[in-house]
Amino acid sequence: MKENTIITKITEFFKRLPKLILKGLVKAFNVSKPSLISIGVGLLIGFIIMLFFDAGDAFPALGTLLIGGFNGGLRGIGNTLYQAAPIILTGLAVAFAFRTGLFNIGASGQMMMGAYVAIHIGVLWQLPAGIHWIVGFLAGMLAGAIWGFIPGILKALSNVNEVITSIMMNYIAGNLLIIFIMGNVFNSNYSRSLNIQKSAELPLLTSVFPGSTANIGIFIAIAVVIIAHIILHKTTLGFQLRASGFSMPGSKYAGMNTKANVITAMTLSGSFAGMAGAIAFLVVGKNIGTAFEIFPQGFDGISVALLGLGEPVGALFAGLFLSNMRMGGFYMQRYSFVPQIIDMIIAVIIYVTAISASLQIIFKRYGKDFKAWRLSRKEKKGEV
Repeated sequence: MKENTIITKITEFFKRLPKLILKGLVKAFNVSKPSLISIGVGLLIGFIIMLFFDAGDAFPALGTLLIGGFNGGLRGIGNTLYQAAPIILTGLAVAFAFRTGLFNIGASGQMMMGAYVAIHIGVLWQLPAGIHWIVGFLAGMLAGAIWGFIPGILKALSNVNEVITSIMMNYIAGNLLIIFIMGNVFNSNYSRSLNIQKSAELPLLTSVFPGSTANIGIFIAIAVVIIAHIILHKTTLGFQLRASGFSMPGSKYAGMNTKANVITAMTLSGSFAGMAGAIAFLVVGKNIGTAFEIFPQGFDGISVALLGLGEPVGALFAGLFLSNMRMGGFYMQRYSFVPQIIDMIIAVIIYVTAISASLQIIFKRYGKDFKAWRLSRKEKKGEV
């Protein structure tokens, strides 16, 4: 009897499976509608500009742009995934802070510190091959967490705006990076950090993507996104973090420790960006120069968080999309267009995303009042 019951339940599940999948797809489409519209508008404007500059190459260039890393076969796909991992994690860092009512614009600095600490361990420490990269990765994560903790504690204890402090921390990180590299892992011939030891390199995926720099970083990024989603939406801690972001006074009234929540949110956000730095630079041949440079992936993270509508899972898909677009811009150079056109398209996408998301919030909040006002107007006209 039990076996028959189990078989019946399995059969019923598979009968309902198509409906469940369709329902999930419809829900996902409705949620991601602002981002999809924004992508369409951004690509359309980019295409119109390409038509003005070179109408003959505009169509094939657009196709190359959309195909992205797939233009290069397995190698191109592997390079896309390698570039996507740090972008996803910096996007997650910004999105996580968004969800808790904070704006972490310091992902770039947090990524720098994570990258430096990972390279320092990779160059100077002597550890077994199976442990070396793990220690470098975890240390990079810790460095990013500390760099996020500082704006968090300043916000919690002194109510210092986290936007200002995190921007300042970016510049402090950039200058410290130069000092640390010149003092510890400086290569006098090339004015850059030395190559890390082979034992410190993240395991590569060259057997799957030959000729590329793909490594397990993409799997780490996906796992971290899932963990962040669970923390935010399935745990008491996540509820308290989101509640503090939604209403700080309300959270205080409910007995929550809002100061601890702010510090926790910024520290976790910083740890994600620190992971991004470790993943990006725990690769043999990937070095940090001694010229002052703000890591662009940190600011890409803001774009990814906005395009992903402030959700961890959204940051995953937005990061993959952005990385694929950047690879498409690289391959688009075979035509008469420069890859910088991607930055313009992404800027349009972000602006439209912000506008459409704002309009949705306005309609959701004031839609009923507007309908009631229109109904009262109609009733008054009917009376007259």
